[in-house]
Amino acid sequence: MDTITTERVAEDGSARGYRAHATFRYGTEFRRQLTRRRTQWTLILLALLPVVLYIAFSVGAGDNGRDDDSGNAFALADFATLGAANFTLFGLLVSSSFLIIVVVALFCGDTVASEAGWGSLRYLLAVPVPRGRLLAVKLAVGLTFSALSMLILTGSLLLVGTLAYGWEPLRAPLGGELAASEAVWRVLGVAGYLAITLVVVAGLAFLLSVLTDAPLAAVGGAVMLHIVSNILNAVTALGDLRDVLPTRYAQSWLGLLSSPAQFDDMVRGTVTSFAYAAVFIAVAFWRFNRKDITS
Repeated sequence: MDTITTERVAEDGSARGYRAHATFRYGTEFRRQLTRRRTQWTLILLALLPVVLYIAFSVGAGDNGRDDDSGNAFALADFATLGAANFTLFGLLVSSSFLIIVVVALFCGDTVASEAGWGSLRYLLAVPVPRGRLLAVKLAVGLTFSALSMLILTGSLLLVGTLAYGWEPLRAPLGGELAASEAVWRVLGVAGYLAITLVVVAGLAFLLSVLTDAPLAAVGGAVMLHIVSNILNAVTALGDLRDVLPTRYAQSWLGLLSSPAQFDDMVRGTVTSFAYAAVFIAVAFWRFNRKDITS
């Protein structure tokens, strides 16, 4: 009997043949999340958003909303319809104010809390799946779908904008023009920087997903942080204290619309975003490894 038991147990106390890296694979979790209706509908709606914007501009083409006394070079609608680059830039900016924030919070905040809400989290750990591996795979899949959302939105905007308005030079609302050949890189740079600023939302949503069994609480908490940070950033009386806010450099993409491009604030924003995200994620791993899983 002792011989049989010894043959089945490895030197580290685990069962022979047990491989921690094979208990919870990235591909399996990715396919599982992809088959969920909320994931499919979210990606479909992001792909269709540029079509909705195009229809809105087409319907409102008869009334461009120009204020003759404003002195502005472009009305907002005119700026968005000057070419594919302008249309893409407009779509990214209006989406980044709320929509894409909710999407990122959803993919990263629902990932662990939903398992706890369904009562399946403790069964995953009983397989047994190492806690660190489970969190790492969950986070990787959440970030993958967040990045995929930005790619789908940006690609759809470029496609619809090109078909509808052609590929023209990028014209900034404050004046100036960038050649069409350079405009695509500037627009993609804006999309990339917006994605970087959203890692703060992803990190906090992931942390809240570990702390709560309610997915909506994790998603809502992450979105609320972003809103509160933007409100505080608008309070000029705070002075230099605003520099520590996670959204302090959210508008630094404007440096890409100048010629030559200005990167100083974007570098600061990148460092700030990754610093906050690293802290949130580290706390999430620390807390989950010490948490009693009862659901």
